Amino acid sequence: MDGWKTEGALDAARLGAELGDRATLVQFSSAFCQPCRATRRTLAEVAAMVEGVAHVEIDAEANLELVRGLRISRTPTVLVLDAAGRIVRRAAGQPRTADVVSALGQAM
Repeated sequence: MDGWKTEGALDAARLGAELGDRATLVQFSSAFCQPCRATRRTLAEVAAMVEGVAHVEIDAEANLELVRGLRISRTPTVLVLDAAGRIVRRAAGQPRTADVVSALGQAM
């Protein structure tokens, strides 16, 4: 991943999906993005392994206002939210499972 950053907060209304009880992995994707498919698999696997973690995938092209507001410049971009929806980690590019698990550790 290109380096994690921290900032801001989100809620279920802005995401269009419920947050996880402990943390949420938010993935911004686009239709023709090959790394997005692998990222989807990685995040889904981690969410299935860790109780209380949700994975939400957002179509960047269909949610331009949110993309602009969060300064998403490429796909995939992954945000790690804590239980309150605060963004605790952020990265662009295809993540490794170990990086996602480590970022979740900071969120919970």
